[in-house]
Amino acid sequence: MKLGQTRVNGVVTAALFENGGARIVPGHTALDVILDPSLARRTALVPGAEPGIPLIPIHPPEVWGCGCTYETSAAFRDAEHGTREGMYAHVYRETRPEVFFKGTARHCVGTGDAIGIRPDSRFTAPEPELAIVLGPGHTIFGFTLANDVSAWDIERENALYLTQSKVYDRCCALGPVIVTADEIPDPYSLQISCTVTRSGKVLFHGEVSTAKLHRRLETLVEYLTRANRVPTGTVVLTGTGIIVPQDAALAPGDVVTISVPEIGELTNTVVIVS
Repeated sequence: MKLGQTRVNGVVTAALFENGGARIVPGHTALDVILDPSLARRTALVPGAEPGIPLIPIHPPEVWGCGCTYETSAAFRDAEHGTREGMYAHVYRETRPEVFFKGTARHCVGTGDAIGIRPDSRFTAPEPELAIVLGPGHTIFGFTLANDVSAWDIERENALYLTQSKVYDRCCALGPVIVTADEIPDPYSLQISCTVTRSGKVLFHGEVSTAKLHRRLETLVEYLTRANRVPTGTVVLTGTGIIVPQDAALAPGDVVTISVPEIGELTNTVVIVS
């Protein structure tokens, strides 16, 4: 099942996307369907729907990020801090993962919306990631794509500035849909790509396989939910293995496209937020 949201008569409504179209779940959001999957059997075609225009697939009550889950990310972050074998390599190889709070629904946008650059950042980069959507009881309901937009230069100044690097308006993009876990039997065999274009020309392109993900998804969820009863619909970003260099730092007007064939494309323009 590919669950998402669309707009019907001005109201955000859950929808099942299939065969290039969508069937809506009248009177319900995607979170409602996650809480009660039987609602997915009550679909309808209703005048006023815009099935070709998916919105953010869920308005998550919470979003959490995980870091140093790919070796490339850990090595880059240590290099940023001028250490050969620093704390990021330590986190990569140790049992306990890095888990941080990324925000709530108000920080998130969907495909087709704009992601943001803080006005006090000169090196903001996209971080393409596979994201977990949690179901009841902290189960893995499904997967979507995420852009963990990050102000690398702010974290570079001091690791304790991580929150300011990671959490601000339009800092997280999700979409285009949530693909239920039963339709992705092997989440460690997905190919993630990220392309940044500027004025119609490719500025950066990178790819990584989730086979390089250093941690099990269930382990990330287990550590997140220790003594921390996050609500159903929480989104967990699993880390990035694609590093965008400083000479491709985001600028207003850029377009970022993140793709996994089994899930779709998440595309966002870039703006300055204030």
